[in-house]
Amino acid sequence: MEIKTDNVQVQINEINQKLDLVLHYVNEQRLKSETIEDLVTDISIISKDAFSSAVEELDNRGIELNIDDIKLLAFKLMRNVNNFSQVMDMFESITDLLKDAGPIINEVGIDFTHKLHEFEQKGYFTFFKELSKIIDNIISSYPPEEVRGLADNIVIILDTVRNLTQPDMLNAINNAVSIFKNLETENIKEYSLWKVFRELNTPEMKRGIGFIMTFLKNLSNESINK
Repeated sequence: MEIKTDNVQVQINEINQKLDLVLHYVNEQRLKSETIEDLVTDISIISKDAFSSAVEELDNRGIELNIDDIKLLAFKLMRNVNNFSQVMDMFESITDLLKDAGPIINEVGIDFTHKLHEFEQKGYFTFFKELSKIIDNIISSYPPEEVRGLADNIVIILDTVRNLTQPDMLNAINNAVSIFKNLETENIKEYSLWKVFRELNTPEMKRGIGFIMTFLKNLSNESINK
C-alpha cells in the first residue's frame, strides 16, 4: 500500500506542476490582453485627438472633406498597390544603380575637373574669350545685308581659302613675302630705258614676263568661260 500511496502522491505533484504552468500561462495571457487593451485604448485616444485636431485645423482653413472622395481615393490606392510596388522596386533599382555607379561618376567628375584645369592652363578659355570679342567686332562692323551676302558666297570664299592653303600656293606666297621683306625699299636703284631693255632680255625677266602673260591669258580664258 505504501508503493501505491507514493505513486498517487507523485501523480498529484505532477498534476500540481502542470496546473501551475497552466495558471502561469493564463496569467501571462491575461497580462498580454490587458497590455493590448491598454495600447488599443491609448491609440484610440490618440487617434481621436489627432482626428479632432485635424478636423479643427481643416475647419480653420476652410477645407471640407468629402467622405465619398476619401473612399474613392482609398479604392484607387488599393487598386494600384501593384503599381506602387513596381515603382518602389524601380526606385530601389535606381538607388542600387546610383550606389554602384557612384565611384565611376566620381572618377569621371575628377577627370573632367582635371581636364578643365588643363584647358585653363593651356589658355583655351582665354582664347575663346578673345575669339568672342573678334566675333562681336565682326557682327558690329558688318550690317545684316553684308552678312547675308557673305552667306550666299560662302562656298566661293571657302574654295578660295582652300586653294590659297595648298602647299604650292603657300610656298609661292611665302617666297613673295620673303622677297618683299628683304628688298631695300629706301634705296631703290634707278633704271634707264636702255637698262630696262637690257634687263628685259635676261632669262629671269623673260621667265617672269612669260609667267605674267600666261597668268593673264589663263585668267582671261577663265573669265570668258564663266
